[in-house]
Amino acid sequence: MIHCYKFNGDNIVMDVNSGSVHVVDDVAYDVIERYEGESREDIVKYVRGKYSESEISDQELDELFDDIESLKAEGTLFTEDTYKEGVLDFKARKTVVKALCLHIAHACNLSCRYCFAGEGEYKGDRSLMSYETGKKALDFLVANSGSRVNLEVDFFGGEPLMNFDVVKQLVEYGRSLEEKHNKNFRFTLTTNGMLLNDDIIEFVNKEMDNVVLSIDGRREIHDYMRPDKAGNGSYDKILPWFKKVAESRNQTRYYVRGTFTRHNLDFVKDVLHLADLGFEQVSVEPVVADPSEDYAIREEDLPTIFKGYEELATEMLRREKEGRGFTFFHYMIDLTGGPCVYKRLSGCGSGTEYLSVTPWGDLYPCHQFVGNEEFLLGNVDDGIQNVDIVNEFKLCNVYAKKECRDCFAKFYCSGGCAANAYNTHQDINKPYEIGCELQRKRTECAIWIKAKQAEEN
Repeated sequence: MIHCYKFNGDNIVMDVNSGSVHVVDDVAYDVIERYEGESREDIVKYVRGKYSESEISDQELDELFDDIESLKAEGTLFTEDTYKEGVLDFKARKTVVKALCLHIAHACNLSCRYCFAGEGEYKGDRSLMSYETGKKALDFLVANSGSRVNLEVDFFGGEPLMNFDVVKQLVEYGRSLEEKHNKNFRFTLTTNGMLLNDDIIEFVNKEMDNVVLSIDGRREIHDYMRPDKAGNGSYDKILPWFKKVAESRNQTRYYVRGTFTRHNLDFVKDVLHLADLGFEQVSVEPVVADPSEDYAIREEDLPTIFKGYEELATEMLRREKEGRGFTFFHYMIDLTGGPCVYKRLSGCGSGTEYLSVTPWGDLYPCHQFVGNEEFLLGNVDDGIQNVDIVNEFKLCNVYAKKECRDCFAKFYCSGGCAANAYNTHQDINKPYEIGCELQRKRTECAIWIKAKQAEEN
């Protein structure tokens, strides 16, 4: 399976199953596009009708066919799919829990308009996780992690800094388990920044492997979508603290993470605004919302967003050449190694390897399923009880989704987000179509950047 596309005057050919990328001239592009669907005689006739002898001679055309056959033989073009035969038997694969999203606070000090968690309360009661419940969650993680050494714990909300004392206690408890059980905890904190101070930053820099800082970009965009409880903007309060976090971490191991909506389809301005402020690790992602919401992205918005992604890719490459480069999360692609095959096929591992824990200790497949009793898996006292749901998530992969099987981006998005699929279609195996379109465009942009970087080097 191949995918051919043109970007900024370059001809890109992706070999989907091997992950190989080829930048080719116009003649090779036209030939490769037709190679497996037409006879050699018909392809030659097409080339001869489009290109003159001076543009490509008969000998050169013969050599081009030979080159394509050589690439096929070495497994970098028209490669067979070697994954699909065994992948549907994932239910038999023994999995271990390796990551928890701890809902340390079902409470928030902002009133973000697009919040899927109902202003941090997940449409339930305002609750803070107790140390005892969090301790049981870490014990559950260790007990169910098998021989895996590196374990991940994300302190999430709501706003986790509203329960910061318990965060500190749980980090200390987690560290006490490491040597005894041969484990290494990688802690992450996701925060809106409203409660940040010097003491918290010092603790975060000492203990947190990664920090996610929520900011949507330009002041007017951020303040409209992320006001506080009184309706006031939060941009001016959080920005100095976010800059301090980024600099104190040497511009690594953090992300400023924003959401763009229909109100700012010119989201590239927000990405570049954050980069111009000095942030080198940036993620600005499309909102996923009920279509009835005025800020929800609609199908008619896609051409504008596509153009934005293309402009962003071009600008990022220009800035990199000028020594002002920055990382954009959705353009991070490793063409040389990448994640393991299992991750490329099944994604984040929600419902199997990755679980969310509510303040009272209930277990769900991920934070976006919290509150939906249909997906309640169990609790930290009794462990996982709803094995049927776990097995359903084990089979949630690119070959279980008919829309994914022939998609060129399947090994980069791993089938997309199960929660977005369910919230759109009430089926975790039916992808969210707008999300798919955006992912395909981002993949093309990211691969073009990699191709141009390789060309420069």
